[in-house]
Amino acid sequence: MSITPLMPVYPRSKVRPVEGDHCHLIDEDGTRYLDFASGIAVNLLGHSHAGLIGAIQAQAARLMHVSNLYGSPQGERLAQRLVDMTFADTVFFTNSGAEAVECAIKAARAYHQHAGADQKFELITFTNAFHGRTMATISASNQEKMHKGFAPLLPGFKYAEFDDLEAAKAQMGPNTAGFLVEPIQGEGGIRPASDAFIQGLRALADEHDLMLVFDEVQCGVARTGKLYAYEHYGIAPDILATAKGIGGGFPLGACLATEKAARGMGLGTHGSTYGGNPLAMAAGEAVLDAVANEAFLAEVTEKGERLRGRLEQFIGNYPELFAGVRGKGLMLGLMMKVESRPFYVHLRDNHRLLTVAAGDNTLRVLPPLVAGDAEFDEFLEKLSAGAADYRAEGTA
Repeated sequence: MSITPLMPVYPRSKVRPVEGDHCHLIDEDGTRYLDFASGIAVNLLGHSHAGLIGAIQAQAARLMHVSNLYGSPQGERLAQRLVDMTFADTVFFTNSGAEAVECAIKAARAYHQHAGADQKFELITFTNAFHGRTMATISASNQEKMHKGFAPLLPGFKYAEFDDLEAAKAQMGPNTAGFLVEPIQGEGGIRPASDAFIQGLRALADEHDLMLVFDEVQCGVARTGKLYAYEHYGIAPDILATAKGIGGGFPLGACLATEKAARGMGLGTHGSTYGGNPLAMAAGEAVLDAVANEAFLAEVTEKGERLRGRLEQFIGNYPELFAGVRGKGLMLGLMMKVESRPFYVHLRDNHRLLTVAAGDNTLRVLPPLVAGDAEFDEFLEKLSAGAADYRAEGTA
């Protein structure tokens, strides 16, 4: 047998973490890595947060799973908190971001078809987006590398240039059900949409009775200094997919919607065996206990501005490597003049610094939101050393 026991769909590195300590991961051989990837924006409270660990342990001792055929006091509590804190009136809990986006796609279609407009099934999505790895979510992306081997794609998606309102308008037609957009693209290169673009999509949706669906799987849950990134734009979506940070490391996602947007999601239209299980709800509550307050969000904003300022000062020393910094809060991207993936590997393998490569030759900087000055100092030291010997080796 030549295939590995773990299906070989990931390019797994030689880093093999077995333990976490605040903002560090510890390999099975004891090597420590500074984790400024956070499980790709998942471990927002780091790896040893007492409140999160305690909540999961306490709930595991009481009840881990129960069917959604029964009432869910745990789910009702967390859903009510999310309703109280956001634009939404109702919540469906999932296990992942892709599942949350799937639910959002179904809700957007059901909104129209519930009213008899069966022809309205197309969502306009945007270039360089990433919405997940299911058949619907890869179909929602224009990235051919995600399509290869899985044809035919599912119908119902039209692609427009990201941050180009006129391009979105040009794709509208009699079958349009709405727009699906990341307000800040993550995999696409930490690219925030402009105010004019997001506000323009909101206006188009209002004018034509369309659904504005936000994918905040990566940028949501305090990552940008707001509980959700839509708050930066002075508008609200009709439907929002969230995951990653909402469980702090425990598998959890959610689809949030207004009452109007959820009008087609009645009995029997959707479901999940594990979605909303008591253990996941305990994790979600613990995360909100930690991050959903003005003081914490203001601290994320301040940390983000401070780290961004230090990065902008730093990149001036390496003009041949770096072009700039973009993003919001602690969702930052170092724009590179060379390929970002080899540099990310160099930092990981030679300097024990974990970041994430992204599209548009961008290095994602996604520290745990609990990181402080000591971790920022360590990060800059490792990044500077990595840039210096990367340049010296002539690999740039």
